Amino acid sequence: MRRSASILVAGALVLAACADDARPEQQGSAQILVTTTTVEPVANPPGPVATTTQATSPSASSESTPVGTAPAGSTAATPQPTVGDPRVSSVEVGLFVTPVDLVVRPGDDAFYIVEQQGRVIRVLDDAKSAVADITDRTAAEGEKGLLGLAFSPDGMHAYLDYTSRTTDTVVAEYPVDEAGHFDVASERILLSVEQPFRNHNGGDLATGPDGMLYIALGDGGSADDPRRAASDPTVLLGSLLRIDPAPDGERAYTIPSDNPFAGGSFNGIAGAPEVWAWGLRNPWKFDFDPVTGDLWIADVGQNEIEEINLASPADGSVAGRGVNFGWSAFEGDQRYNTDVADLDSVMPVLTYRHGSDGCSVSGGTPYRGTAIAELSPAYVYSDFCSGIVWALDLAGQRNLTLLDGFEGVSAVRTGPDGEIYVLELGGPVHRLIPG
Repeated sequence: MRRSASILVAGALVLAACADDARPEQQGSAQILVTTTTVEPVANPPGPVATTTQATSPSASSESTPVGTAPAGSTAATPQPTVGDPRVSSVEVGLFVTPVDLVVRPGDDAFYIVEQQGRVIRVLDDAKSAVADITDRTAAEGEKGLLGLAFSPDGMHAYLDYTSRTTDTVVAEYPVDEAGHFDVASERILLSVEQPFRNHNGGDLATGPDGMLYIALGDGGSADDPRRAASDPTVLLGSLLRIDPAPDGERAYTIPSDNPFAGGSFNGIAGAPEVWAWGLRNPWKFDFDPVTGDLWIADVGQNEIEEINLASPADGSVAGRGVNFGWSAFEGDQRYNTDVADLDSVMPVLTYRHGSDGCSVSGGTPYRGTAIAELSPAYVYSDFCSGIVWALDLAGQRNLTLLDGFEGVSAVRTGPDGEIYVLELGGPVHRLIPG
């Protein structure tokens, strides 16, 4: 059952939350922490979430209790506006098969839907067309499948992140024609990363404000980061990678010279040259603010806390350079694996505990549209388990409940019109409108 909407309390505790055992007396503890120099955490819940389509939430711990969601193709009741300012509602813009991402191609008025089974659908007005199909190369099981898409700055190449049939993470490049069709026969594999377990693949991709390709990788799965991968930047798991997709000799991509570990170490810590930021458990979705360049990462928690991380540009660099986001020394802002050293971990800007607010954070995008002017520049996000959509307004010290009633939210994204789109894994995609 859905809980009633939370009422915003400015500058203080705003989210109801439960511990992993969902005891009612545990409710009531989301926090926004801000200092004069850094913005710090608020937590959200962990745990794998099963669906009737065998697709799961963006990765909670494999020991979590499964939570059912709407069957694929079903349409839930229209989510209703809740207490807030501004008030918003939503309109359904299409029905898809296990949609996990919505991406905009430069110079294109369409939006592109990533379906976990292995297809990319181009949507322009009411017209849909399948522009890529790699179902023969992936298998949508649990947290695996086709998970991410990004385009080159000129829109002439696409990059897909998918789980191979041997369960490796694959990032590949494809030529794209003027009509948006991918030449999947001309696939060029940039990167292949072995996944030791079946979950925590991450999978999100983005072309950054610098034109580089950013790749989110989870810690490799299981629970508690048993290999301590996220706290070791010499491995690629548990990190945000940054590469130039252009080939470099025999290497399929180029290491940007300003990557923090391009020279082998950063601040006395050794790291792989591809690693841009580290200390991440399962960064299901991340995004760059097109105005400020801020980097937002929604990182799914372990057993108790969900978190949203924020990094701002510094010294002329893209945001996040060399940042350790703390997993698994910390879950959210709480100490976790005590054998993992706290190497200048950056705390989240928001955390919430597992319970009525959910169990698996679904990021998330900064709003820079015009239809709901009062919402800018809040970060809009949701939770796979609760279906609540919030707007995190750091300047106003508010975490506003916008809508409640979605089912299995897999992503919250910005469309080509600058407005917010909410994706339900069961099929529907909605656009937020003034309510």
